[in-house]
Amino acid sequence: MRKLLIALSAIIIVSSCSKVPVTGRRQVNLLPESDLIGMSLTEYKDFLTKNPPTASSNNDAAMVKRVGSRIETAVTQYMAKNKMSDRLAGYKWEYNLVNDPTVNAWCMPGGKVVVYSGLLGVTQNETALAIVMGHEIAHAVARHGNERMSQEMMTQMGGMALNVALQTKSAQTQTIFNTAYGVGSQVAVLLPYSRLHESEADKLGLIFAAMAGYDPQEAPKFWKRMSAQGGAKPPQILSTHPSDTKRVKDLEAFMPEAMKYYKKK
Repeated sequence: MRKLLIALSAIIIVSSCSKVPVTGRRQVNLLPESDLIGMSLTEYKDFLTKNPPTASSNNDAAMVKRVGSRIETAVTQYMAKNKMSDRLAGYKWEYNLVNDPTVNAWCMPGGKVVVYSGLLGVTQNETALAIVMGHEIAHAVARHGNERMSQEMMTQMGGMALNVALQTKSAQTQTIFNTAYGVGSQVAVLLPYSRLHESEADKLGLIFAAMAGYDPQEAPKFWKRMSAQGGAKPPQILSTHPSDTKRVKDLEAFMPEAMKYYKKK
């Protein structure tokens, strides 16, 4: 029986492998992305009910929507050009600014983006905002949430239980989603991304911002400002990946590649 379970688990994992856009890294996404998008929509609506978005007529809110729209266009065109449009199936992009002093931003599966007003004091300009939003959108496009949840499911369940959970969308699957995306919480993403995910999102986000016409060379400047915000309690956006000198060095080392995608608008 043990061998059967191991074999079944292996089949599930192999059949669930995919590649991350741009980087080509192989990953395991056990959950149908459509399920995550559906659950994310419910959570997103609940969050905005408790945290009403700033009116679109507000200059900052308009900037958030403008940046998001430009990145959306760039990502959509890139995916179409590289025959990966199915990666964005079910996406209904939306960008909102909420009045909250927390230095944070996030993007859920399906393209639901929230920027907290506290972040704007650190970004200071539209290009830096694009760097952050590109990073958060990269997490969604790269399906890091699905990958992280899949890792949790493989850890918590045996092969047969995993197969049943995927077929029945069990309560345990919902619980893992709630842990990952923080139902009822002030901060949307609670399940930490790995450093691999964060580094990948840094690179993808830099490229996405560059493709949207934002100068990626703003990134190291922004993360230095973000690092200076740290102190005893770092901003929420840094909670899983401190903005240290290594991060800045990695971004600077990746800059020549990112600049290949930069088209000034």
